[in-house]
Amino acid sequence: MLGAIIVGIIAGWLAGKLVRGAGFGLIGDLILGLLGGLVGGWIFGALGVAGPNGTIGAILVATIGAVILVWISHMIREA
Repeated sequence: MLGAIIVGIIAGWLAGKLVRGAGFGLIGDLILGLLGGLVGGWIFGALGVAGPNGTIGAILVATIGAVILVWISHMIREA
């Protein structure tokens, strides 16, 4: 549980840094990172791609999912 939260914080922070104009504060980044882990895992599974293993792999998958969520949230805000 604690490991998932740490991965979520790191992934949310990375997503905030990778996407221009992003950053939702610590709580927002944590939520995006945790949800990003779910989205990233779902995307990797739907594509039939085995995600990388270990902590670094979890951070990578969660960051990809969080970046997608940040991008979608920016698209909704601009609309």
